[in-house]
Amino acid sequence: MGDTMTTDTATDTTRNVRALRVGVVGAGQISGAYLKTIPGLTNLRVTAIADLDVARAAAAADSVPGARAAAPEELYAAEDVDLVLNLTIPAAHADVARAAIAAGKHVYGEKPLASTTAEARVLLDAAEAAGVRMGCAPDTVLGTGVQTARAVLDAGEIGTPVAASAFMVTPGHERWHPAPEFYYRPGGGPLLDMGPYYLTALITLLGPVKRVVGMSSTPRPTRVIGSGPRAGTEFPVEVATHVTGVLEHENGALSTLLMSFEVWAGVLPRIEVYGTGGSLSVPDPNGFDGEVRLFRAGTKEWVPVPERGGYQGASRGFGISDLARALADGGPHRADGRLAYHVLDVMESLLSAARSGESVIVASTCDRPAAVPAGARPEGH
Repeated sequence: MGDTMTTDTATDTTRNVRALRVGVVGAGQISGAYLKTIPGLTNLRVTAIADLDVARAAAAADSVPGARAAAPEELYAAEDVDLVLNLTIPAAHADVARAAIAAGKHVYGEKPLASTTAEARVLLDAAEAAGVRMGCAPDTVLGTGVQTARAVLDAGEIGTPVAASAFMVTPGHERWHPAPEFYYRPGGGPLLDMGPYYLTALITLLGPVKRVVGMSSTPRPTRVIGSGPRAGTEFPVEVATHVTGVLEHENGALSTLLMSFEVWAGVLPRIEVYGTGGSLSVPDPNGFDGEVRLFRAGTKEWVPVPERGGYQGASRGFGISDLARALADGGPHRADGRLAYHVLDVMESLLSAARSGESVIVASTCDRPAAVPAGARPEGH
């Protein structure tokens, strides 16, 4: 894929880094996390913010020095936008990304990459043809939690990995989200909503997946909004809300996955990896840090592992900074569209396996992203 980067005049002379100019599409709830992080990253600068709600875009722009509110079409065409940060709802991810690519912009989006692999494949092909890069959340795996766990695995400290478990259980997002319907429509559900965090972590740790088996259910046909001005409103559920399966990685390891909006409480681990010489406890992949613990064969207890990799103090937006660094040095970026495509393919395959009752071969693969060394900064190692 070609690398083009229009640079800003603002330069951090201590690192000789130029700022990639970011236009944000979607000023909803998640945008606050990005808009808090990006101003602190020297190779990024927010220049424009768009939203279907004009007042919401204006309020977001007022919170970021140097940013302005703009209509989406104006943002795509703007000369001072190099990359479009796509923070719209999942159903709009493909449309926004397609428009940005057509305008010659790099794209970094919230997960999932698109609602289906068919849509996502079109986007990757379009980006390839246009010579622009695609990135996609989650970038939580670039933090010290997953990266420290990866350093332990890569050093062979639990021997050969043979299995892993990954669990995400909650009774549902309608308890706290004032407009939760999109979580229960196609493109949502516990697997497509939260699965990307866990699957991206598993692939970062163990590599790509080649085959899946699974089962799913939708125990409740409706949900009720629990907070906000529409509290008490009932709405339909259109997706599976409890999904479980087994993933066979290309290296032979087997991961057990459980993603549910049906569990009120649980004491299950977030992620654990089991090897021939020990076990590894990995913190919540929806966060950037957390304690990693190691149990070695022949010992009697778990011990904490000091930080050994990852971007310290990372938060949402570090994946975009990593992409900007890659543009500057010509190398690969870690939160890559092809990785996100493989994650989406694994999720789609798992749901297909649940419907058919048979194992499904995952058609795609991807490179295992490069490890983040200890002490690295996303602007440049």
